[in-house]
Amino acid sequence: MSNSAPSKTVETFMYDDDIVKKFTIATLVWGGIAFLVGIIAALQLASWQLNFGTSWFTFGRLRPLHTNAAIFAFGGNAIFAGIYYSTQRLCKARLFNDTLSKIHFWGWQLIIVAAAVTLPLGLTQSKEYAELEWPIDIAITVIWVVFAVNFFGTLYRRRERHMYVAIWFYIATIITVAVLHIVNSIEIPVAWFQSYPVYAGVQDALVQWWYGHNAVAFFLTTPFLGLMYYFLPKAVNRPVYSYRLSIVHFWSLVFIYIWAGPHHLLYTALPDWAQTLGMVFSIMLWAPSWGGMINGLLTLRGSWDKVRTDPVLKFMVVALTFYGMATFEGPLLSIKSVSAVGHYTDWIIAHVHGGTLGWNGFLTFGMIYYLIPKLYRTELHSVRLANVHFWIGTVGMLMYLLAMYTSGFTQSMMLRAIDPISGKLVYPDFVETVVRIIPLYWVRAIGGVLYLIGFLVMCWNIFKTCRLAPKHLEAEVYRASKMTEESNEPKTAWHRRLEGLMPTFSVLVLVSILIGSVIEILPTLVAHTYTPANSGVVPYTALELAGRDLYVREGCYNCHSQMIRTLPEDVLRYGKASLPEDSMYDRPFQWGSKRTGPDLARIGGKYPDLWHYRHMLDPRSVVQNSIMPAYDWLFDKKTNFAILERKLEVMQSLGVPYTDEDVRNAAHAARAEAEIIAAGLTGDSPIKGLADREIIALIAYIQRLGKNSEKSEGKK
Repeated sequence: MSNSAPSKTVETFMYDDDIVKKFTIATLVWGGIAFLVGIIAALQLASWQLNFGTSWFTFGRLRPLHTNAAIFAFGGNAIFAGIYYSTQRLCKARLFNDTLSKIHFWGWQLIIVAAAVTLPLGLTQSKEYAELEWPIDIAITVIWVVFAVNFFGTLYRRRERHMYVAIWFYIATIITVAVLHIVNSIEIPVAWFQSYPVYAGVQDALVQWWYGHNAVAFFLTTPFLGLMYYFLPKAVNRPVYSYRLSIVHFWSLVFIYIWAGPHHLLYTALPDWAQTLGMVFSIMLWAPSWGGMINGLLTLRGSWDKVRTDPVLKFMVVALTFYGMATFEGPLLSIKSVSAVGHYTDWIIAHVHGGTLGWNGFLTFGMIYYLIPKLYRTELHSVRLANVHFWIGTVGMLMYLLAMYTSGFTQSMMLRAIDPISGKLVYPDFVETVVRIIPLYWVRAIGGVLYLIGFLVMCWNIFKTCRLAPKHLEAEVYRASKMTEESNEPKTAWHRRLEGLMPTFSVLVLVSILIGSVIEILPTLVAHTYTPANSGVVPYTALELAGRDLYVREGCYNCHSQMIRTLPEDVLRYGKASLPEDSMYDRPFQWGSKRTGPDLARIGGKYPDLWHYRHMLDPRSVVQNSIMPAYDWLFDKKTNFAILERKLEVMQSLGVPYTDEDVRNAAHAARAEAEIIAAGLTGDSPIKGLADREIIALIAYIQRLGKNSEKSEGKK
């Protein structure tokens, strides 16, 4: 083998840092909005009056706006800023195409604006982290493809044969998010901003939480790990602790993470084998997750004096610490006995926000404090203000988490309390548990306000730093050698060689995430034994379907579940555990992820129509101390009967057993059913034409819940 050095060609080039600046500023703008909306939603739970009786301002509509703004607006823009900055430098190449960069930036901002408009209007699919309707889903797909082409085009043009570890995580992010989004977003349009998913009930729940858990994994974990692997060594000016640990961390994380989604559905109607599979792989995640945390923290070995004085490193150390905490707690919560305590309570809210505020938020803040002086070629305006931000943000975050952990444990212990002598619930009324934790909601809100104040201090500091920049910032010109022959890598360095084969590396990532996805999802999609055709379940009537869509529009799923678990306390409080056939025609499923109100799976027939009428008009008139807002507009707006034929037609095409006559007569049948319900309320309602109002359709849907067996018997 020749020992001569490979020939080199020296080239000059410039990085595109303008696009990095754009995404960084967008991160700050949308971050402020996301945090503010989160505080408003928190205050609405502490004081129901803060819903202000306005349809677009209720908790049910603002909560998905907050999560989408925090994840895809704040987190998404931070990811793109960090990836575009680091990829250029790791590849020693300008981004593939400036036009694609601009399309990516403005397209993503338009998607965020579309979400900010449609979600408060109630245009939602109600699937967590995937609420946006089909036109926006298509736009997301297009912009993600633009991003992927720009990224992989840059890798193709790289001047470094070796792909550094951060790029591995970027590749996994781009490929897996594309697969998740496409599979979970297969839906049939009903109107311009309404659709029904092709999956139903158990299948929809499994696909959604395969998506939902892995959206956290591959949008809020892998890209941020990539950013950590780049910015932490840069900030501390040391190489990453262990290259071998990076390899083990990456491949084990990518392969194992994709299996873990079913741990969100323990004790539900999901098949036991899927629940157990999700739990086992979730527990296995401890090892690779902590491998990443250890690799990051040990990179700081010998540099702790610098950590005490450098705010960038302070933020990153706390971020890594919270990453370790969150990735310990996640597998812990996936254990069935622990899930029985934590699921549907504020413990889950604490867990999620520990990861987002601590890991994603603080890592982003550290990255921005590092980036802005580099991009504007100046010093940070005030290290002191950065430290103020750090301590205010940390205190606020701890207040938030302690309040939610205490709230979650309190609620869980009360809801699970069973008198050992009588065998009855100690706290049969759900609202008792809500009243007890309201003071903790105030503490949570105060913690959120402190976190926002710290963020605003950062924005002021960044603004002043940008003002210090030279008036004329000319693009810097770089010189690098382009390899024209393969370097003499040792043949034993198999992973080094793999890093030089970008297409092969990417295909291996795709295979790694498809193995678990196919094994976990496919059997449930094709197995009809979970929802047998002879189950006797009758689909929703046209009016009930209209009411269900109103339930989704108002975001009721954000507080109420429709899934009675097999746990004794659930069965005692709500009735027999839910079966797969109970939701076999539910598109989308409504199993919920948090109970701020009682489960509604078998609420039908428990109260008369008048009770529900009064409950929606003034919740406290029938449930003292309720924190639910009033829904006055349901009594003013009229049900859209004209679209019901189209809705049933789409459902029929998806396999719901509506006859052609059912479809043709949808509007007429719905009106006739509405007249019957309205006739029973006429003496108690001053509203004329009550049968046409949305409240009647909603009552029809609520009264249907849990009544499948009676419906089937009636039809027979």
